[in-house]
Amino acid sequence: MEVLERSFYERDPKIVATNLLGKKLVRRLNDTSLEGIIVETEAYYGLEDPASRAYKGRKNYNFAMWGEVGRLFIYNVHNNWLLNIVAHEVGKIGAVLIRAIEPLQGIEVMRQNRGVNDIFNLANGPGKLTKALKIDKSHYGFPVTSKDSEIFIAEYRIKFEMDCSYRIGVSKDLEEQLRFFIKGSRFLSR
Repeated sequence: MEVLERSFYERDPKIVATNLLGKKLVRRLNDTSLEGIIVETEAYYGLEDPASRAYKGRKNYNFAMWGEVGRLFIYNVHNNWLLNIVAHEVGKIGAVLIRAIEPLQGIEVMRQNRGVNDIFNLANGPGKLTKALKIDKSHYGFPVTSKDSEIFIAEYRIKFEMDCSYRIGVSKDLEEQLRFFIKGSRFLSR
C-alpha cells in the first residue's frame, strides 16, 4: 500500500478534502485491518471560518489545527469523536473532516464495534465512522503518513464523480461549498 506523504496535506484544505475522496482509510486494530474508501469529507479553515474549531482562537483541544500537517485532530461533538486530518498551507490553519467511508475490510469487527448489521449504516457519518473504527481522543496527534501508524491514508484507485454542497450541521458557514462526496455513493452520511 502506498501511504500518502506529508506533502499531500500541505495544501489548501479544500484541495486536500477533494483529493482524499476515493483514498483508503486504514485502521490497524490488534491483528485486524479495518479499511474503507473515503466517500465524504469537509474542509475547514482557521480564524476566518465561522464553522471551524479554530474560529475562536487557539485552545487546548484545537492546537493541532495550527500544527504539523498529516496528523489527527480529534474532538468531541454530541458525545461522538470526530476524525480530522490537519491540512493547510505553510503558516496557515486547517483540517479536513472525514465524514464517511465505504467499508472494505474488517467489516465484521466494524459491525461488532457499532452494534449494527447494515453495511450502509456502519460508517456513514463522522461519529459512526469513529465508533466503527474504534477511534477516540487517544489518537489525537497521531501521524497518518506512515504505514507503521495505527491509522493511515493510502492510495486507492477507483473511478467516481465528485459532487459538493455546504457543510452539514453548522450554524454559520462560509459562502463556499466545502463538503465533498462521491456522487451516488450509498455510504454517505444521513
